[in-house]
Amino acid sequence: MVEIKTNESLRAMREAGRVVARALAAVREKAAPGVTLGELDRAAREVLDEAGAGSPFLHYHPDWAPVPFPAVVCASVNDAIVHGIPDGRRLADGDLVSIDCGASLGGWVGDAAVSFTVGRARPEDTRLIDTAYAALEAGIGAAVVGNRIGDIAHAVSRVCRGAGYGIPDGMGGHGVGRTMHEDPGVPNEGRPGRGMPLRHGMVIAIEPMLIGGGRDDHYTDGDGWTIRTLDRSRAAHTEHTIAITDDGPRILTAL
Repeated sequence: MVEIKTNESLRAMREAGRVVARALAAVREKAAPGVTLGELDRAAREVLDEAGAGSPFLHYHPDWAPVPFPAVVCASVNDAIVHGIPDGRRLADGDLVSIDCGASLGGWVGDAAVSFTVGRARPEDTRLIDTAYAALEAGIGAAVVGNRIGDIAHAVSRVCRGAGYGIPDGMGGHGVGRTMHEDPGVPNEGRPGRGMPLRHGMVIAIEPMLIGGGRDDHYTDGDGWTIRTLDRSRAAHTEHTIAITDDGPRILTAL
């Protein structure tokens, strides 16, 4: 069931979204060659703690995962697409890093992700990341009252496929509200004019995931969480929590 949020609820979700934005900014500022993924997680935890916010990621345990998630951010490096567990790995010059973060505040959740390069960027990584953000922007542009979920999916896939990148099978965005994952699902590929109609008060996470090698297949690492590209090419992941409103899409997780 899709919960239609009131305007007051959207304002409360914006506050949760601001916390997510600040946490991602802190992580990006902390990231540098030699810094561990665990240190990035601690930087995000400090922001959440200062805001009095909880983490919808920490101890999250879906049916398919062997253990609860042990951190407040997903830190996915190079060939990791999503769900990377922050650990003692040290970042190296040229690493492509995707950070996914959520915050729970006042009974509402925000969820967003960024991708960036540590140190000197490879041109092919810069193009991949730029395309991921362009796909996110296209999806947000399609998130208007009167459109359908398929219009968002088509907008995202047109940018990704047009650039020659793969889109991970079976992965995409979702509704956001009192919990991190709610209805409706928001695929990264689909047909325009299909799917659920978009209404004022719906809140969704749009999250393009791109595979640099052009293939769509992937596998789950031995930790039971980290999803990697099958061809070992690099991946990028971007995300915002978006409110559908009569005045157009509202980004709830922007600074």
